[in-house]
Amino acid sequence: MTGKLVDPTDRYHRGDFPEQRQEWPGLQRDMEPVPDCGEASYVGTGRLTGRHALVTGGDSGIGRAAAIAFAREGARVAINYHPREQPDADDLAQVFARDGQELVRLPGDVTDAAFCAGLVDEAREKLGGLDLLVINAGYQQARESIEDISDEQFDRTMKTNLYAMFWLAKRAVGSMPAGSAIIITASVNSFNPSDDLLDYATSKGGIEIFTKGLAKQLAPRGIRVNAVAPGPVWTALQISGGQSEEGARKFGQDTPIGRAGQPVELAGLYVTLAESGTSFTTGSIFGANGGSL
Repeated sequence: MTGKLVDPTDRYHRGDFPEQRQEWPGLQRDMEPVPDCGEASYVGTGRLTGRHALVTGGDSGIGRAAAIAFAREGARVAINYHPREQPDADDLAQVFARDGQELVRLPGDVTDAAFCAGLVDEAREKLGGLDLLVINAGYQQARESIEDISDEQFDRTMKTNLYAMFWLAKRAVGSMPAGSAIIITASVNSFNPSDDLLDYATSKGGIEIFTKGLAKQLAPRGIRVNAVAPGPVWTALQISGGQSEEGARKFGQDTPIGRAGQPVELAGLYVTLAESGTSFTTGSIFGANGGSL
């Protein structure tokens, strides 16, 4: 990061993406182009020195970008991810190792309440504390009609995006000290739903309200709660069922900036919301959507 001006319209890939499909949950390492999560570009300045962070969905995409940024800002970091995403998690561990840091890897399925409770406890134990929680793991499958959404899909969407958020936050807040922060990944779909993402948008709308309500509850305890609401960001979520084939090919081209975002472009938002300099900011939703409404 430098003071040099950068034109955001052509900073990253523009135009059609190559045709590609993966089985859910998908692997970032096999995407074309591979998403930029800041592996070679994010430079930290010690803004989170001494902090202890758990990031769900941290193996790839936005969660990976947040994990890299947190570590380079001085935090100790643990990530959770689905066991099928182990290759991406191992790749990230190599990035950390090159930086001289350790990545705590905690695989498991957050649709299970008992696992979520244990995840928080294990992260706290292995990190030596927990004062930064990023609830980012998400499930998204595009369907043209409500009639195409199975009960099983609806259940997994709600358990991944809403139930896990509740379980993780409930377990964590009891031992998070004043000055801690919870950051939740919402979506532009929280307030402007896509017609083929009905269940996903419903869950993301719930995240927005949960963020604002929990922030009011926890403010007297000195714990801040905010959310980032991304627009179209190039991640494995999109090519493993999150978009139709046409949607994936044209992904992000309808934004005013004219392209999809890259995960690293959101990393700074997560760092800003985590650091103590934003101590008066809670209950807020921050967009990162290329100008989309």
